[in-house]
Amino acid sequence: MPAYDTVAVIGAGVMGHALALVHALGGCKVRLNDRSSDRLDWAKGRITALSEDLAALGIADPVDLAAAADRIRYVTDLAEAVRDTNLVVEAIIEDADIKRAFYETLLPVLPEAAVVASNTSFLDVFPLMPEALRRRALIVHWYTPPYLIDLVDVVPAPGLAPEMARTMVDFLTALGKKPVLLKKFVPGYIANNVQMAIEAEVFRLLDAGVAEVAEIDDAIRFGLAQRLCLMGQFKKIDYTGLQVVRDIHAAGLYEPPSMPTGTPKLDELLTEDATGLLSGCGFYDYGEQSAETFLNRRDRKLVRLKQALADDDEPL
Repeated sequence: MPAYDTVAVIGAGVMGHALALVHALGGCKVRLNDRSSDRLDWAKGRITALSEDLAALGIADPVDLAAAADRIRYVTDLAEAVRDTNLVVEAIIEDADIKRAFYETLLPVLPEAAVVASNTSFLDVFPLMPEALRRRALIVHWYTPPYLIDLVDVVPAPGLAPEMARTMVDFLTALGKKPVLLKKFVPGYIANNVQMAIEAEVFRLLDAGVAEVAEIDDAIRFGLAQRLCLMGQFKKIDYTGLQVVRDIHAAGLYEPPSMPTGTPKLDELLTEDATGLLSGCGFYDYGEQSAETFLNRRDRKLVRLKQALADDDEPL
């Protein structure tokens, strides 16, 4: 039996419906809540389609997926959604005022023993919460698609009892995820801050005419990413040798991009309505194939990568 066996997921959007299925697959009874019945109908259809995809990818057994779907209820009323729950997963719009109003509404109907986990992408939500709610709250930030990406950021509210954070980490681990416990909140957490640094650098290289988009991506995919996937950064430093790394940094050869970051190429592409995968064109031209085709291809590759990493938890 999972540590949190009855879960309310608030917000039936792109992340909310997927989080409902992930928790249900972990054995939880789930109530997916949204004020819009149309949004809940959409979420139910997406969960059905997602279950079919996960079965086809070999991620989950069809029998388990069917049982998980049966554990999900779709509820428009917040009080009904959180009644008798011991975990509330907040996955509503990323707007401080809306979140503040939601927490004020949640507190009077929340069961006394229930824990609140916000999936906020970048907001420090703790100051937005009533003090009584903050005493049992964490940020539990998932990455899309949450049914394939294992990383989950866990940030306890200031002053939260350490055992509550540990229970959440153990719960997520039992769901098959890789929780990373942060000592304090920082916008972007760890992975997104590293990603922002990479984006700033690749924009600088592109603008400086060092290489084209595909060549920059290949340098990351076939060099940097392969090593980091196996080792992370600090273990890679150990393998390189600490003296070598110190000497490289001491030489001062690297100059980071100056703020603000970005590239004129983004403005140029957006002017041409090349907004990315969903429009069929961004830095790459995706032709006439649907975005779903490329997303399914991405998911298949992620599955193979997960399987390779699972062969050995300590590959090096």
